[in-house]
Amino acid sequence: MAVFVLPSGFQHLPGHFDRAAQEALVAEIRAVVAAAPLYVPRMPRTGKEMSVRMTNCGDLGWVTDKERGYRYQPTHPETGAPWPPIPSSLLKLWTDDAQFDQPPQACLVNFYDASAKMGLHQDRDEEEFGAPVVSVSLGDDCLFRIGGTERSDPTRSLRLSSGDVVILGGQSRLAFHGVDRIYAGTSTLLKNGGRINLTLRRVTGR
Repeated sequence: MAVFVLPSGFQHLPGHFDRAAQEALVAEIRAVVAAAPLYVPRMPRTGKEMSVRMTNCGDLGWVTDKERGYRYQPTHPETGAPWPPIPSSLLKLWTDDAQFDQPPQACLVNFYDASAKMGLHQDRDEEEFGAPVVSVSLGDDCLFRIGGTERSDPTRSLRLSSGDVVILGGQSRLAFHGVDRIYAGTSTLLKNGGRINLTLRRVTGR
């Protein structure tokens, strides 16, 4: 049996944010959600609801719906208001660990309840693939799966915990990845349980 080797440029930083930093970040995300409420995105063409709820912060936000599909836009699709700014702690994370000389333009906020999942997909709606995707886990553990740049490539699963950071850079930038399950009750960070995933992205080129 072939041994699966993680794609070059993939980094997992366990416990990058300690409990106090996680609590501070959750407070910042609550402020983001107050300004840009969570909503249920829909798949292109079919209009099927995704199992996560989402919002964004930054100059641009990633959205999807039946009519126009996957895209970035500067305003919330339901309120029409501009997205709130990215919290300073996330901008610092990018500066310290992204190894890219331009700031992130978008931070996707996904909320997973105990039954939510995210199918294998590539992050390829951006123009700039030289910048990594930087992801932060908050709340309940999840089973994260990553493969190669083809959907049929072998995959490996990793358990991510609250405070962990994952970086998809280099050859892993276009790796297929997803979330197979949430381990309910594994964290006390969020009052009502669940998992928040924060994904920082650079959208446009230099």
